[in-house]
Amino acid sequence: MALAIRRAGVADAEVLSALAARTFTETFGHLYPDEDLQAFLLEAYAVERSRIVLAHPDYAIWLLEDDGVAVGHAAAGPCGLPHAEVAQGDGELKRLYLVKDYQNCGWGSRLFETALQWLEREGPRRLWIGVWSENFGAQRFYARYGFQRVGEYEFPVGQVRDLEYILRRDAVR
Repeated sequence: MALAIRRAGVADAEVLSALAARTFTETFGHLYPDEDLQAFLLEAYAVERSRIVLAHPDYAIWLLEDDGVAVGHAAAGPCGLPHAEVAQGDGELKRLYLVKDYQNCGWGSRLFETALQWLEREGPRRLWIGVWSENFGAQRFYARYGFQRVGEYEFPVGQVRDLEYILRRDAVR
């Protein structure tokens, strides 16, 4: 394996969309009726939507590649979580997913740390993450980086509404 992390560009929109749909389905697909899952994937991971985000200067996405094949991704940008204390300038880890065969090898941490460095490139700031309430492994992972649960919200996948926890880490100086 020749694994490497690189920042994605607009030309990566199709690869990113396919990878995002694959990793979401591998991780959570069993939770939803197929109709709800397919509707969510078509909207959330549409190629044109990926192009827009990849072109936006306030967002960044990184790909983990194995010999040039995308096997993971992380996305970061301004915080859009529904919490009363979110302030202008706060950052958010939007996504962190790896193909199953690449999980628990340390590469998720490397992708996450890459996103954290980018989010704090202009100095420490408050950071946020949304995580599924029953994804205990992810919650433990984020807790190791100082993130604490401060709220919750419903995340729609078709007609299904998942309980998501809102995690926050205040600026680390």
